[in-house]
Amino acid sequence: MKRVIGGTTLRNINVQIADNRQVEAAQQQIISLLRQRHNIRPGHDDDFTVRTQQEIAETATATSRVMTVLLGAIAGVSLLVGGIGIMNIMLVSVTERTREIGVRMAVGARGNDILTQFLIEAVTLSSVGGVIGIVCGIAASRVLSIYAHWPTLISISSIAIAFLFSAAVGVFFGFYPARTAAALDPIEALRYE
Repeated sequence: MKRVIGGTTLRNINVQIADNRQVEAAQQQIISLLRQRHNIRPGHDDDFTVRTQQEIAETATATSRVMTVLLGAIAGVSLLVGGIGIMNIMLVSVTERTREIGVRMAVGARGNDILTQFLIEAVTLSSVGGVIGIVCGIAASRVLSIYAHWPTLISISSIAIAFLFSAAVGVFFGFYPARTAAALDPIEALRYE
């Protein structure tokens, strides 16, 4: 140990128990033996850690949950920022096309027609963004799989959910601009410069 590692202390000891029902008892025996060998008096903290496989698995599961929540929060913020971007683009589009909306209403288009038109535009915009995001995600997954040798899984259901979410973001954030366009007064819209 001195020649290979340069030290005389053990970092890890793995213990295997024949009967799974004896894990708790074995853990207590190991703790008492180590406390005795390390000369730790009662009331003082241990200078070692004894963990079972179940505790290690629970720690890994908790870490995985935290990472999932963090990634979900990042995705939520990204959706919010993207949705606000779509809403801004659609509001600018409504402002720039006010005269066009006025002409359409003057020749017989109803508010629902204008609302539908702008909702379709918002959904199209967000869906194209969703398709681009899906393609980028698949490409990044392939690159990681090839170069980092990480196993990746791409499921059709996750792709469908991502696409539906992007379309839903378009509907949600595109509704206000579409409603604004549909509520325009045709006379005022025709006068708009």
